Parts: sequence; structure tokens; C-alpha cells
Amino acid sequence: MASRKSEKILIFRVFAFLLIPFLELTGRYRLHGTENLPDEGAVVVSPNHYSDIDPLVIGYSMYQRGRMPRFLAKASLFRVPVFGWMLRKAGQVPVERTGGSGADPLAAARRIAAAGHAVVIYPEGTLTRDPDLWPMRGKFGAVRTALDAGIPLIPVVSWGAQRILPRYGRLSLLPRKDLDIVFGPPLDLSEFEGRSTDAKALSEATLKLMNTLAAMLGELRGETPPEHRWDPAEHGQSEIGRFQ
Repeated sequence: MASRKSEKILIFRVFAFLLIPFLELTGRYRLHGTENLPDEGAVVVSPNHYSDIDPLVIGYSMYQRGRMPRFLAKASLFRVPVFGWMLRKAGQVPVERTGGSGADPLAAARRIAAAGHAVVIYPEGTLTRDPDLWPMRGKFGAVRTALDAGIPLIPVVSWGAQRILPRYGRLSLLPRKDLDIVFGPPLDLSEFEGRSTDAKALSEATLKLMNTLAAMLGELRGETPPEHRWDPAEHGQSEIGRFQ
């Protein structure tokens, strides 16, 4: 077991060695509230999602705090030669979006939490469909995992990654862009304790999380977020793949 843990850490450090120079070439990262991310122990980290480069930004931020993130990543990435092998060896978890084997992200998240790790769960499940990149309506995974395991849920927002890689746009390497990442205090889920299988409670807790993310992002952007979270179903938008 110890050797497998050491292998995961080694592979993750290889990822860091390869990716950090690229990240620091393209961006200047300003981290805020990192004291809200525990130094150790199980925790759910729940960020907003508006650019395909978001996981690298969050991973970099957590690495600077000394935490090794475990992501629930779309399974297609694990089928990429070499890269997919490295993802598995680094302890990342493949999730099939359309069913089939490996399609239970909550079970994978619970295993990660039980091992005392930091698991990153994007509550939107995909890039936001909101036209102005505000957090949209969320899914239950992040709050349910936190409630199931009885561990902190840390809301995180970032802004600036869209200048490096716009949603479905082209990569812009230079000049370097400013990125801000804010780790908020643990979300208070005490009113929902013991209700991790109650759909109404999960819906209310998830709305609380998404509203918290919107408010945090509003402060970061210096703007007022919309009152209601964008719902793709109300606008005839797909929740898988690209959309118009």
C-alpha cells in the first residue's frame, strides 16, 4: 500500500514538473483564502467551471498549498495513450458521463474521502452554460459526498482562465494573464446533516453552494451575479459536450 501511495505522489510530481512551467509562463496566479483549505485530511473542493483549463488552475493552487488533488475526470481522457496511464497512476478517477463501467462518481469520491484525500468535484458537472460565465445550476455530487463522509466542503472560485483558454476558444499563451483564485470558508451544511439521501435537502444544499459560488465570484469580478442560476434545460441546451 505504501509503495502504491509513493507511486501516486511521484507521478503527480511529474505532472507538476511538466505543467507548472507552462502555467507560470501563461499566467500570474494570485491566491486568496488558502488558509481555508486544510493542510491534511479529507475534504471536498468545489470550484466554478468556465474554461477547460480550470482543473490545471485549481490543481496548481492546491499544489501550492501542499495538497495533492484527486479529480473525477471524464473517462475519455484516460484513453489517451501515456497521458491516461499517468492519470490513473496519479490517483485520478475516470467517470463515464453516459453510463457504463466506471460511471458512479459518488462511489469513487467516497473512496477518495475515506482515504483522507482532497477530492475536487465540479458541482456544475461541465462548463457553465451561462452566457456571462456565472455559475449555473448545480448537481448533487459535491454536497452529497461531503454529507455522506461528514467532511468539509470548500467553495472555490477563480477568474482569469478564460483569457488563456476561452470556453471552446483558442489557447492564448502571451502576454501573461492575471488569474485570481479564492478559497472560501467551509460551507455550513449543518442543517442538512443526516439527509444525504433526501432529494429535497440535496437540492437546497446544492442551491446554497451555487449561490455561494456566485456571490464569491461577484466579489472577485466586482459585479453583481444574476439572481437565479442558469438552467440549461430551460434553454434547450445539452449538458454533455459543446453547445451553441
